[in-house]
Amino acid sequence: MTLQWAAVATFLYAEIGLILIFCLPFIPPQRWQKIFSFNVWGKIATFWNKAFLTIIILLIVLFLDAVREVRKYSSVHTIEKSSTSRPDAYEHTQMKLFRSQRNLYISGFSLFFWLVLRRLVTLITQLAKELSNKGVLKTQAENTNKAAKKFMEENEKLKRILKSHGKDEECVLEAENKKLVEDQEKLKTELRKTSDALSKAQNGVMEMKMQSERLSKEYDQLLKEHSELQDRLERGNKKRL
Repeated sequence: MTLQWAAVATFLYAEIGLILIFCLPFIPPQRWQKIFSFNVWGKIATFWNKAFLTIIILLIVLFLDAVREVRKYSSVHTIEKSSTSRPDAYEHTQMKLFRSQRNLYISGFSLFFWLVLRRLVTLITQLAKELSNKGVLKTQAENTNKAAKKFMEENEKLKRILKSHGKDEECVLEAENKKLVEDQEKLKTELRKTSDALSKAQNGVMEMKMQSERLSKEYDQLLKEHSELQDRLERGNKKRL
């Protein structure tokens, strides 16, 4: 294996390791959000898009080169097999065909996992933000509910005071009572709005979880297909040897 393909294979193994780490169930999205919020990532973020596109271009070039090599040695394979003047040419061509197919799988899966890795990081970040918003909305709803209960208790106290005082103070207390009732209605309206926003945030979290689970299932299926292809190539290589 040449130096460039050894580097691509190492890059592929690193991608698989990172995806497996991101899919660990006992690490919550909030923890990943804190890691992504480090100052180091803020400095790297300015070059991230350029580096991402550069790596995609390199992987596409390597993938197309591997496709060209596979097509080249596949056509030579037919010619050399029918030729009897060079008995070793067929085995040599098969060896090169196997290497080009291996390079094709390595570059193809590296390109695919690179895109999956970026999408996975984006989904984890969005899920962490949705969970944070959910906590904030829940706290606001609890505070609004407590304030509403407090106003209701004060309203009941004012009613009891109104019964014990004379008629002269009754008008003043009624005005204050009406004001408290209006404030109570405003708080109830704010509570309903906050509850609606909380329910929307919960729906968004459920959608993010479903997308993450679907992406994990697709990754497991692709990893299984990759293992089957590698086993098939190893069996073919053993037969040729």
